[in-house]
Amino acid sequence: FKEAMQGVERGWYLSFSGILTFNKAEALREVAAHVPEDRLLLETDAPYLSPQKWRGARNEPAYLLDTACMLAEIKKKSLKELEQITRQNARSLFNF
Repeated sequence: FKEAMQGVERGWYLSFSGILTFNKAEALREVAAHVPEDRLLLETDAPYLSPQKWRGARNEPAYLLDTACMLAEIKKKSLKELEQITRQNARSLFNF
């Protein structure tokens, strides 16, 4: 937690993958709850680290929805709001 918040203080983005959905990822979900919206990103980590629902299967980009739903729940946002937040952050980070 401390290291993640230090990164945020330095202006870093934090990206969350399917690990966020794992049953034993309470600590990671706590980190996600405290990351400012303008520092949030999502990633697939495909073909590895499938969300909990797909554990043991090859991870696919389509499974990002599971991670997005979890992050939206944590941040108390609608899926549409989270999509807009992470899209804007990706545009800012990658300058497109």
